[in-house]
Amino acid sequence: MNLSEAAIVLAALLAVTVGGGFILRWQQNRPRRQNPAEIVEPERLGATALGERATLLQFSTEMCARCPGVHRTLGAIADAHDGVLHLDVDLTHRPDIAKHFHVLQTPTTLILDRTGVIQTRFGGTPSRGAVELELGRVAAEDARV
Repeated sequence: MNLSEAAIVLAALLAVTVGGGFILRWQQNRPRRQNPAEIVEPERLGATALGERATLLQFSTEMCARCPGVHRTLGAIADAHDGVLHLDVDLTHRPDIAKHFHVLQTPTTLILDRTGVIQTRFGGTPSRGAVELELGRVAAEDARV
């Protein structure tokens, strides 16, 4: 293999790697709809109840640098909406919960409806607008039922 062929192969590998990174980064903070097959029990998370309209369930760890900012944002959103509760579960000493909910990164945020069904999942730091939009969608679906 001569030098020009090696440079072409290296450039192709670099392009694939950068492209894959952009795709993963683009998908990371976007909401994903969930299959409503599981009902989250608040007692398992160390809570007494869920929100009357919805619950913002945040999974964090002690070493997570972005988690405090997400905690403040989700807390402010919950305070601004009647019947919405924000729960923050520290997974540092709870690997059973991390495994059960397939949490591979922190912060991870789940939006639960009033019955505890997972409606939306955010991996990474969700934008306030995206959380508000999904919360509105969950509340609207609840109103139709």
